[in-house]
Amino acid sequence: MSGKHNVRTIAVYSLKGGVGKSTFSVNLAWASATLSSRRTLLWDLDPQAAASWLLEPEAAQRDAARAVFAKDVDPQNLCQPTHVARLDLLAADPSLRGLERQLFDLGKRKRLARLLDRLDKDYDRILLDCPPGLMETSEQVMHAADILIVPVVPSPLARKSLDDLVAHLIERGGKHPPILPVFSMVDRRRKLHVAALEEYPDWPFIPYESAVEQMGIRRRPLGAFAPTSPAATQFGALWAAIERRLVPDS
Repeated sequence: MSGKHNVRTIAVYSLKGGVGKSTFSVNLAWASATLSSRRTLLWDLDPQAAASWLLEPEAAQRDAARAVFAKDVDPQNLCQPTHVARLDLLAADPSLRGLERQLFDLGKRKRLARLLDRLDKDYDRILLDCPPGLMETSEQVMHAADILIVPVVPSPLARKSLDDLVAHLIERGGKHPPILPVFSMVDRRRKLHVAALEEYPDWPFIPYESAVEQMGIRRRPLGAFAPTSPAATQFGALWAAIERRLVPDS
């Protein structure tokens, strides 16, 4: 192995919103920090800042989330501790609404990857909560991530979104990180959801349950207040599967 630290970057990404992306990001970051005892950073790149709000960092947010991409700002200076041991947050804020134009003007397709390199010695795992859609930010993510976690609601439209993403990656050519689709908000009372699980039995899934909705009230990951819930158990299993892909010989 080279002298470089063995950090791995996991991007939670979807073409469309409303699939539980930020819920995935927060719970997987908790699993990394708690179940795997990894020094973990959750970098919230979504202007809606749902993951940042759920983690409720100890320090107040600063309107600097976009500045790190253009100015000589060390991203580590913007990382804040959370209430979860070993888990830091690089929070989103409204300034990210101008990030697409800024990245386009910069013309640096690997800017995010280079910023992640500067965090190499500080963290073992970095999770990116990405904004939805095919934009300049998503291009940056494709260059930077080691794996893409794609939440998919069991419906024909959501499946089409995944197919569109794969087609886009093929069209753009070059390397792209491996994709791990995960069924989100699965309700076994719905025939469409059951049929999707039967069609893709190897896909991980996260069930729909009230404990997930409680995250918005408690502002805590599931593992912090409902560790034995079915969703928390499945997030733990999903994280274990991600770790096996990232470090296959571990």
